[in-house]
Amino acid sequence: MTITIYHNPACGTSRNTLAMIRQSAEEPEVIEYLKNPPSREKLVELIAAMGISVHDLLRRKGTPYDELGLDDPKWTDDKLIDFMVAHPILINRPIVVTPLGTKLCRPSEAVLDILPNADLGSFSKEDGEVVIDADGRRKR
Repeated sequence: MTITIYHNPACGTSRNTLAMIRQSAEEPEVIEYLKNPPSREKLVELIAAMGISVHDLLRRKGTPYDELGLDDPKWTDDKLIDFMVAHPILINRPIVVTPLGTKLCRPSEAVLDILPNADLGSFSKEDGEVVIDADGRRKR
């Protein structure tokens, strides 16, 4: 089975998502997308697989989003994708691909919806927030 995560190791949400995948007894293919960005074709494929809009994949915080004026309605989806290809930091993360689906995992526990083995036992995020309690119940 192959699981892929488009990962930014500087991002807590991405690190928590990766930790949940690994706790599910899977070692994913980790793509540090800032070092190895997806091609335009792959990005289009991921957006379609997630069933989200191009705008929903844009990240604003810590990116050139505002300086590029990406909230202007004049930008087409194709042009927004061009911006993400030129500036991969604009791609929100983490994106996880599993045999059960493709998802932008924000919050990180969204990965549980597409993990083939989501029975992790207890799990807490880096900040101590409990995602799955000691009885194996997912906190919502």
